[in-house]
Amino acid sequence: MLKEFKEFAVKGNVVDMAVGIIIGGAFTTIVKSLVSDVLMPPIGLLLGGVDFSQFFVVLKEGAKAAGPYATLSDANAAGAVTISYGVFINSVVSFVIVAFATFMLVRSINRLKRKEEAAPKPAPSTKECPECFSAIAIKAKRCPCCTSVLPVAAEEAQ
Repeated sequence: MLKEFKEFAVKGNVVDMAVGIIIGGAFTTIVKSLVSDVLMPPIGLLLGGVDFSQFFVVLKEGAKAAGPYATLSDANAAGAVTISYGVFINSVVSFVIVAFATFMLVRSINRLKRKEEAAPKPAPSTKECPECFSAIAIKAKRCPCCTSVLPVAAEEAQ
């Protein structure tokens, strides 16, 4: 079992996946900061100074202090049960940005792969004898195996 695990762990795909997960975690942290620190404040300002992270609904007041609560952190400190839909909005915006960036990356990789696949194939160097079906040189006029006379191709006739 240990041998099988070593084979699994050192396969190229597993290592690539691990690197992708690590980079994805770091990328998620950057996007989360981008959303909460860069994008949402101007959007909130345009909407009249609204801070989306502070949108919440109190389901049950806290045992330590009664509401109303000015901020989400005040409600959490009081032990109130809340639905933090503003944090959810920030998370949705973060997800959309990560999904779009991932889509653009995969799209670029797929375009590169298509260009590699579409590379022209080299011209054939052999053809098949119509009589004995053996492979012969493309410029041959007679088959070396059966000595039959080969038909002249349109390109050769010119």
